[in-house]
Amino acid sequence: MFSRFTSGLLFSAVVVSVVITSPLNYISELPQKPQHVHIAYGDAVTKMIITWSTVKDTNQSVVKYGIYGLNQTQSGISSKFTDGGKEKRVQYIHRVELTNLTANAYYFYIVGCADGWSEIFGFKTMPKGEDWGPSLVVIGDMGYANAQSWPRIEAEAVKGMYDALIHVGDFAYDLDKDNGKIGDAYMELIQPVAANMPYMTCVGNHENNYNFSNYRNRFNMPNDNKKMYYSFNMGPVHFISFSTEFLYFPYYGYQQIFNQYDWLEKDLMEANHPENRTRRPWIVTFGHRPMYCSNNDNDDCASDESLVRVGVPLLHIKGLEDLFYNTGVDVSLWGHEHSYERLWPVYNKEVKNGSYQFPYTNPKGVTHIITGSAGCSERHEYFRKHPAPWSAFHSSDYGYTKMRFFNKTHLTVEQVSDDQDGKIIDKFTLIKDSHGSYQ
Repeated sequence: MFSRFTSGLLFSAVVVSVVITSPLNYISELPQKPQHVHIAYGDAVTKMIITWSTVKDTNQSVVKYGIYGLNQTQSGISSKFTDGGKEKRVQYIHRVELTNLTANAYYFYIVGCADGWSEIFGFKTMPKGEDWGPSLVVIGDMGYANAQSWPRIEAEAVKGMYDALIHVGDFAYDLDKDNGKIGDAYMELIQPVAANMPYMTCVGNHENNYNFSNYRNRFNMPNDNKKMYYSFNMGPVHFISFSTEFLYFPYYGYQQIFNQYDWLEKDLMEANHPENRTRRPWIVTFGHRPMYCSNNDNDDCASDESLVRVGVPLLHIKGLEDLFYNTGVDVSLWGHEHSYERLWPVYNKEVKNGSYQFPYTNPKGVTHIITGSAGCSERHEYFRKHPAPWSAFHSSDYGYTKMRFFNKTHLTVEQVSDDQDGKIIDKFTLIKDSHGSYQ
């Protein structure tokens, strides 16, 4: 796979970013210099969203980019973001969407304006079509302090092992902490990877302060418009990101719960249109709080009736399990629990394996993966002595998940233990000869 860091210039940029000694003060010392550079896929193969911040309003948001040199220029927009803490710290978030990019090509780029430019970064665009196999790394619940798995993830990203990263909620612990300074430090921490490889996100409970304002402002996702739900396509996969937090922080408004459900239903129905499901058969969702879990804590996923799974019938709020089952979601990725757990294919608390011998071959229910153990200040979480029958494997090791889509029928998932020096502690292959509703 093409390495995103093979250029000497890019490697130097990575080293410079890593050796910053005082990230909590770094942004205030350089008010005109672009900070916190990160990228995300747009809503088409030909697009890439680039985001960064500055302390000073530079009045311009510019990306210079190109395949053979920085010979193209695209301008974007900036917005003033005031943190909700006592200091009311201000920074300016810059967003530029590059369009008409060449598929399957490597681009170099810098961001900023005449007041100050970033170092050189680079990214690779997706190939055209669906007949290629994406590789992703999936993390959850990673803080600035005790980000134990991050050095290993960064080292693997430097080798070009992944096409993109998915973060299933809970960033920095917390983005708003210390008047947003922890959020600034976290964005600097991830920049060497996130500026060179799409960093796709969903919101978690640790982002809730000030109506999720730090998350909404710092991350720009395709067609999100600050709603905190979106979808994107990647080869043979349709990915859907959504917010589980609407259900748990209703004082920010009930209507967003209904709006998101309507959008999810419409998006899944569109993905299941025969032409679309044939071209892009895999559907993978990711949200923060899981429907099921076996941890020995008080989170509602450890009960039989989690809000994400069954909703709140008294308030006519629908859960998502029936929707995902009826529309044939293949895999659901979750975080929140600071551990790893793989479920057997499941629906309504019943195991729906393909067969006794080959449980993940043509299963009759959604496969759930909980991967919330990348590392944070709240440490590990552990499990009940007697998990439910739908729990196939669990571990409290710090680590992260790898996903490799070989083609339209085969997907391999691996769990890496950072506690065990990168050992693969769990692995399975999901095989689907056909995709669609499990009804």
